Amino acid sequence: MQSKIVELKHKAKLFNQLRLDRALSIMDDNGREVTAILPLLLHCNHPNLPVYLDAPVPQGICLFTPDEQQQDYLTSLNVALDDDKCATCSPIYSLYAMGSTGSIGQNWRSDLDIWVCHDPAMSDEDAQFLEQKCTLITAWAETLNVEVNFFLIAEDKFRKVNNAVMTKESCGSAQHFLLLDEFYRSALRIAGKPSLWHILPVEFDNHYDDYVDQLVADGVLDRNEWVDLGGFPCIPAEEYFGSALWQLYKGIDSPYKAVLKTLLMEAYSAEYPNNHLLSQIMKENFQLASSQHLELSHDTYYQILVKVTAYLENIGDTARLDLLRRCFYLKMFSGNCANEKHASPEWHRTSVADVIREWGWHPDRIAHLDNRDNWKIEQVQEAHPELLDAMMKGYRNLIGFARRNNISESINPADIGILSRKLYAAFESLPGKVTFINPQISPDLSEKQLSFVQVPDGRFNNSGWYLYNSSLEPMQIVGRKPLEHNGYLSKLVAWSYFNGLMTDKTQVEIFNQDSDMNSDVLNSFCKDLKNKFPIQAKPASNQALSRPCEIRDLSIFLNLEYDPTNHWGGRIIEFDTNTSDVFSFGDCKACLVGSIDLIYRNSWNEVRTLHFSGQERIVDALTTIMGKMHQDATEPDSIKVFCYSLHFRGLIRHSFERLVRDCISTRLQRDKDQIVKMLTISDDRFGIYFERRGVSIRKLETSLDLYNHISERKLEQMPLRIDKTTTAEGTPLAVESHSSEGLVQFFFENYKNGFNVYIVDEANRVETYQHLSGNKDELIKGVHRFYTNSQEESRNEGTFANFNLPQFYDIVHSENKELEVIPYVSSK
Repeated sequence: MQSKIVELKHKAKLFNQLRLDRALSIMDDNGREVTAILPLLLHCNHPNLPVYLDAPVPQGICLFTPDEQQQDYLTSLNVALDDDKCATCSPIYSLYAMGSTGSIGQNWRSDLDIWVCHDPAMSDEDAQFLEQKCTLITAWAETLNVEVNFFLIAEDKFRKVNNAVMTKESCGSAQHFLLLDEFYRSALRIAGKPSLWHILPVEFDNHYDDYVDQLVADGVLDRNEWVDLGGFPCIPAEEYFGSALWQLYKGIDSPYKAVLKTLLMEAYSAEYPNNHLLSQIMKENFQLASSQHLELSHDTYYQILVKVTAYLENIGDTARLDLLRRCFYLKMFSGNCANEKHASPEWHRTSVADVIREWGWHPDRIAHLDNRDNWKIEQVQEAHPELLDAMMKGYRNLIGFARRNNISESINPADIGILSRKLYAAFESLPGKVTFINPQISPDLSEKQLSFVQVPDGRFNNSGWYLYNSSLEPMQIVGRKPLEHNGYLSKLVAWSYFNGLMTDKTQVEIFNQDSDMNSDVLNSFCKDLKNKFPIQAKPASNQALSRPCEIRDLSIFLNLEYDPTNHWGGRIIEFDTNTSDVFSFGDCKACLVGSIDLIYRNSWNEVRTLHFSGQERIVDALTTIMGKMHQDATEPDSIKVFCYSLHFRGLIRHSFERLVRDCISTRLQRDKDQIVKMLTISDDRFGIYFERRGVSIRKLETSLDLYNHISERKLEQMPLRIDKTTTAEGTPLAVESHSSEGLVQFFFENYKNGFNVYIVDEANRVETYQHLSGNKDELIKGVHRFYTNSQEESRNEGTFANFNLPQFYDIVHSENKELEVIPYVSSK
């Protein structure tokens, strides 16, 4: 057995070097430089190196000795290494690249995902220093246009309960053994100890730890020479739900890769409980290989293709099989496939040709995919829904798998909440929401010309606005299919801007048939929108996603489509200082606000649009804005009002902005029971009632209505107050303050022998369940199963999934003894 292990050890070293050579051959010069220098930066913390942390950061990689190129680099910087750092007892055991690196799925833009395997005895403080050093290396690599992501992995990580924290790149509790499966099937050693799992015979995987202990006891193995993350005979079925959410989340930015990964999870679930994991297949192929050359059977991305192809052929899903192949083809290249084919190394060109030959593709199909860098909106509108539908179908199939097997998820409630919010913000299609349709599908959707055409009521086509990527010349627009349609103009302009169709070089035209819009107003609006909102915004933080969404940047556009002052003509409008209220202007008491368009970006990074032009447009707009703000929300970072009136533009803008800011300030004012404000619009008067649970606006028919309504509200409110923290109904004020429309929220109030639960529905109605006992984690899992199963049943024939899952919170006492709400954290 010892000779067998020695043979596999040498074979693993050879295959690793062959894969590393392949990885380097695809990278550009900067990628190769980063890969070569990276081990030096973690092996040594020296001020002469490009990355240095002035702190006692753990340094030294086990068994690492610089090669000739690396040594020359150190010499040029006058850096001498401590020979002791290459021993087997260094704190950093190994550096491994995982994912597509060294496979047919790698392209020159592929990022580097590096596992830093370290001593499990490393203190939390040392691990934080090492994390900081890795962050600095990531920033340095970015200056060379190379993306490097680091993941600190303690050697005993997969032998313990998974309490990892989820970040943009780290899956947290969403995956555990599925993550280890991905590592084992794709691990490429950059420096340090080799992986023990890969060189132990496959037949011993089912009792891996016992076998390792026996080899160590027999003197065949020295543990200090290896990094051992442990074995796993199968993937716990509980992981599939969290993994499906995680892969969908990755699909927000990388849909082609996410389709591959989601389909793989679905194929795995179809084999359950008799899974044949890709890591096991790769290990078998490696150990049984008779030649010393890499073949497609040793390529991790090709094996994903083989596995998923077999699954889709077995269930007869030819549509997704075709999509799988296109996703795989596009994953092999970063964009301009034709150019990259000529520039790629011979092994990559040969492998790609072999794969395409198996598919029997027509040259026209290849040419279309090769032209992806030049795809425009028509091609993206065709590709985006197909990718989304495929991911959602895979997600629903995994939900069905969990339901059929009565499986609860292993992902913790906090991570479910964050992931579901990210998916809700990215994928949920809602009226007025701007859908981002180009997640790395094409690099440039800009258009030379965009035209907005209005169709009034009573015509053959639906009324509203239509967007075309052409001029209004009849030869260009007649017979052309519109890109988008909406009832109001601001949604189409926002959609074209945030999706990159409208740039500073785009010429916009308008054909208006039922509004006060003209070319000057349209161009002003487009300019204001571009100046106010950057297309890219900082990603929503996990903290923001664990709370109800709040308006962050609010822009209000007045009289964009309808301007009352535009119809005055030669009329004389009489007014004085007593009748200059823009909401009841002049002797005729005209409201000078004809239409209101809202565009805002919220704390979940969604862009929403709304339009108001009815009789009570101001009331409706104020009610909507206030409804987006719970009592304890923070004030928007920016509030900007624009006005496009022909007359009194500044007066209207300032008056409306003052009204909005006053209402927002009052809504967010702390420690108030009830505040009432009066608002006169034309001949009508309204009372705006600010209370903890929301804002209501009521039309007052007579002067007595205001006092009657206040009296009614007082009678309702007076007996409800028991103390400063609880209502008579037993609902803590912290719950009322945190309630947010459109969400289902669970609040846990803990006491010595149990807990109370307050459930707030989408309409802010509260149900209270008191004196409960038992396991809250199990209760939450049951709630999630109910929601996902009911969605599966109600949407069985649909093409989408609802990610508006319930949110869970704990009510705790702050340091000053006041009640506050924090995101629920599992006790496990």
